[in-house]
Amino acid sequence: MGNSHLKVSLGEERPRQGSGRHALSRVGRLPSCRDEVLKEDTFHAMLTLERRRAERSRKPFVLMLLDSHALHLNGSGAKFIERLTSVVCDATRETDLIGWYDEGTILAVIFTEINLGSKNPITEILHSKVITALRENLDPKLASKLVVTVHLFPETWDKGVPGRVADVKLYPEISRQVSNQRLPMIVKRAIDVLGSGVLLLFLSPILALVALAIKLTSKGPVIFRQERLGQFGKSFDCLKFRTMYLNNDPKIHRDFVERFIIGKEETQRKNEAEPVVYKITNDPRVTPIGKFLRKTSLDELPQFWNVLRGEMSLVGPRPPLPYEFEVYDFWHRRRVYEVRPGVTGLWQVSGRSRTSFDEMVRLDLRYSQSWSLWLDLKILIATPRAVFTSEGAY
Repeated sequence: MGNSHLKVSLGEERPRQGSGRHALSRVGRLPSCRDEVLKEDTFHAMLTLERRRAERSRKPFVLMLLDSHALHLNGSGAKFIERLTSVVCDATRETDLIGWYDEGTILAVIFTEINLGSKNPITEILHSKVITALRENLDPKLASKLVVTVHLFPETWDKGVPGRVADVKLYPEISRQVSNQRLPMIVKRAIDVLGSGVLLLFLSPILALVALAIKLTSKGPVIFRQERLGQFGKSFDCLKFRTMYLNNDPKIHRDFVERFIIGKEETQRKNEAEPVVYKITNDPRVTPIGKFLRKTSLDELPQFWNVLRGEMSLVGPRPPLPYEFEVYDFWHRRRVYEVRPGVTGLWQVSGRSRTSFDEMVRLDLRYSQSWSLWLDLKILIATPRAVFTSEGAY
């Protein structure tokens, strides 16, 4: 994903004359570099803004982190940090943003408007440039404890490669949100465990009847395991009652989803009044009992086990398939990154499949940005009505 992690071993210090912003500051043209370093809150806000800008412009940026935690453990960090800040200022452009990723311990740089056209990866070029500056200007004993990492946004995903997880360093506000809402998040998890456990126990007779119906009407296992992507793209086996015949061709769904996500499915409608749906309405792969299970959402019941295991929540965005994620636009990915996926969610109670894909993503993002226990409760209360009316279910 364009990230490199390297502990820096630096050579003998060779002081040099300042350049760029730091040099200008000494003749009074600009404030000192120390004054230019953004506070942690401000830097995180700028990082979020830069991600949004890159999603729209498709112009990538690189986040570089210089971690000095080991120095502070030895009580020798203050003067080194001041010198480090000066060196980093000299090694960067005026358009790059310098600030604290972690106040006083992790200095960060956002290299904006970078060019990916060179033969060598841009992360290696920038890493080499900064490392050279550090080697020439810092005390080798202290600098050897410095850890420098680089992180490219937007991240590149190779199709068909398993185990892809997003780079959490690019999303510090999510970790901060979890920290600030620790108690509500603990309550949410408690509700997930208690709710899914009670539902599995209460619905056990229905689960048994559904399992028997599947076994008697078609060959194959009762439970269907499908790879899905959880928060930050971590894969897990999502459990569902099997609704399809064995040995079906997944290319049908793959092609349909790709057309739907990029908007081609909407342009191919014959009837303008006909709603666009996120699922294939007449899928030949689905068994007769499977159609009933999908219509009533009974096929989703085994996912309460995913909730118990912590892979899903009762409420959250639906977890995507890997091949769906591969055709996501950059801003679509945020629906996967920001919160844990759920069995039900805002878009399910707002029309289910009868929404465009972009609208579905906007509903998921609205949920993540305005999340509260009260919102979860309202969605849970509205879910039975959405299930019983079967609106938008196929």
